[in-house]
Amino acid sequence: MNPYIRRILPLSTMLIFPFLGMLYDWVNHANGKVYNVMTDLDRMIPFIKYLILPYSIWIFYIYVCLVYFFIKDVKVYYRSLLTYTVCTLICYFIYSIFQTTVPRPILVGDDFFTRLISYVYNWDLPYNCFPSIHCFSCYMVMKALYRSDFRNHWNQILIYGMSTLIILSTFLVKQHAILDAFGGFALVELVYLVLNRVEILTKSLWNKNDKTWDV
Repeated sequence: MNPYIRRILPLSTMLIFPFLGMLYDWVNHANGKVYNVMTDLDRMIPFIKYLILPYSIWIFYIYVCLVYFFIKDVKVYYRSLLTYTVCTLICYFIYSIFQTTVPRPILVGDDFFTRLISYVYNWDLPYNCFPSIHCFSCYMVMKALYRSDFRNHWNQILIYGMSTLIILSTFLVKQHAILDAFGGFALVELVYLVLNRVEILTKSLWNKNDKTWDV
């Protein structure tokens, strides 16, 4: 096999994204009672249509971050991709049994940003908000960078800044409530904790098996 092909072959694991996207269609519809977790603070947040732009490029941003992690440290790449996949599947399960919604504003105008919001609203029905996939994934790449050995001044500015902007955009275009974001953050922390425990346990069992063979 060509050495270059062998080098980039692990990126093929990102094909999990189209599969997860197809699964989303399974839960992207009303399924019984839909709960509203909006608070008074959420209702005070203004609607800013221009923030639909960072909101819309979210998935491409996550792709870029994962490829960057792959280039810098393949272990960070694999951990991030696994975290994303597990968190997303947990979100889908929650959506299937506990659907929440965020009231959307009436759109007025025919400018580019209004049309883009209308497209997003029509494609992503308002039934799957808690936890927020946008928010957990942006928090995940921030956490992955923070725990990495290649963290520096510039990549922190870019990744922390863009992730924060996308998270804020979820509130400002009325796609998510504050509770949705914190649910996403907590989900990442929980999955990270479980994956760390599994990794430690696996290494411990592997070391024991090595010692057994040595004997």
